[in-house]
Amino acid sequence: MSRLTHVVHGAYAPPAPARELTAVSADGARLHVEVHGPEDAPTVVLAHGWTCSTAFWAAQIRDLAADHRIVAYDQRGHGRSPASAACSTEALADDLEAVLAATLAPGQKAVLVGHSMGGMTLMAASARPRFREHAAAALLCSTGSSRLVAEARVVPMRAGRLRTRLTRSVLGSRAPLGPVTPLARRILKYATMGAGSSPAMVEACARIVHACPRKVRHAWSAVLEALDLDHGVRELRVPTAVVAGTADRLTPVVHARALVAALPNCVGVTELPGLGHMTPVEAPELVTSRIRELVSAYTDSAGGAAKSAADGAEIKEGA
Repeated sequence: MSRLTHVVHGAYAPPAPARELTAVSADGARLHVEVHGPEDAPTVVLAHGWTCSTAFWAAQIRDLAADHRIVAYDQRGHGRSPASAACSTEALADDLEAVLAATLAPGQKAVLVGHSMGGMTLMAASARPRFREHAAAALLCSTGSSRLVAEARVVPMRAGRLRTRLTRSVLGSRAPLGPVTPLARRILKYATMGAGSSPAMVEACARIVHACPRKVRHAWSAVLEALDLDHGVRELRVPTAVVAGTADRLTPVVHARALVAALPNCVGVTELPGLGHMTPVEAPELVTSRIRELVSAYTDSAGGAAKSAADGAEIKEGA
């Protein structure tokens, strides 16, 4: 699992959860899950992206937990979730279903939010019975369903086979990222964030990304390279909003526009001028407001009774 490295002060320092639990996926993979906020409030489930962790959602959790029940989990191999040999879109879907089963009562609805690989998780699970049982609405942030390597712009050259080959080498590198240095911050900012990102934003993202083990980073890069979830977009029938940065080099805005065109029930798209891939960090208030809008429009404001744990979930009370 990842080294637990993140900022400890400021808006991007992750707040302590009300409680923690372990959800067990279909293949036995164990997933670290955090629950924040009142148990009887409307529920939001947060799925983070490649090389990130629950700490990525610190700004959203800090704001929303005042009047929402927030469920955030670490994707397998990330954060506190142990690595697994099974890395696939099916595993992503299995893991999300396990988290929903462990944190929601039968029939209880929630707004599901995914950033990057987390958005792909929602697409991968969109036709699953448990997803359809629990999803009231969805928010896709800075994500795409296919052609990720071909469309990526982290290599500054014209599109074509050479750029695709070089991009594949960069994103699939087995090299360790090492400590967070000034050079490392500049590289991460160039690849994943907009030019106007503040030092605090860059530092928060760099610490999270550099904490991801290189074997995990490489294993999931192969999944992203071969990604084809166009069918999952067409199955994502709940009201779905899309957020993207126009300066995103990892999942350029062309992906957001393709999602909007393919989604059966798109309820809005927000393109953020000059912002990069890390939209929940770069535009925390905007992303949080989109989540609030979906909760208000598509869930029961009473929230419903929350299920403390399902079969196979282990509860550990937070500090």
